[in-house]
Amino acid sequence: MLFMCHQMAMKKEAQDKLKAEELRKAQAATEVPIIWILGGPGCGKGTQCAKIVEKYGFTHLSSGDLLRNEVASGSDKGRELQAIMSSGQLVPNEHVLSLLNDAIAREKGSSKGFLIDGYPREKNQGIAFEQRIAPADLALYFECSEDTMLKRIMARANAAAVKRADDNEETIRARLQTFNYNTTAILDQYVNITVKINAERDVDDIFLEVVQAIDCILQKKAKAAAQC
Repeated sequence: MLFMCHQMAMKKEAQDKLKAEELRKAQAATEVPIIWILGGPGCGKGTQCAKIVEKYGFTHLSSGDLLRNEVASGSDKGRELQAIMSSGQLVPNEHVLSLLNDAIAREKGSSKGFLIDGYPREKNQGIAFEQRIAPADLALYFECSEDTMLKRIMARANAAAVKRADDNEETIRARLQTFNYNTTAILDQYVNITVKINAERDVDDIFLEVVQAIDCILQKKAKAAAQC
């Protein structure tokens, strides 16, 4: 019975992956690029996102920022999210997807492309995003060792005016291990669109690889559009 359930789950996962790939090809000629920005805390993806926005004029959407902005707005949804977070619970993915979907819809007519920063955080979130919003064209994963990220996070924490109780090595290592576990599953699921970039180098050297990856996607979309 367990084997049959596993087989059914594997079959559904393969079908979802094929469906997303078909949608990705169908939308390549008409849609602006959607790029997932992946990397652990302290990997430097925020710096790279700023450089991407400056060069390409893409819209930068951070799931964390969207949640905080909704809470700050004082809306009914914001109050619901505040209650969830205040209780120590994780915000359900449906809420995060809704905020991302609304943000993309608002900018879709004028945006040159979308950077989805810090999302998906696990495999099923990626599947849900592609089913509800659109397939991603590219996933940029900024690789950084656990030790390097730890040093960067601790340095940032020590420089902060307000100290957080969870800014200690034990807690941060636990967060990084969870991140690494979930990210491995994401990369395995989206190997065809993922570009891994060594993020332990000079910022400009990293950005050269980022530009190469994005330019490649833009060229593919332009070629697909020309064939229509």
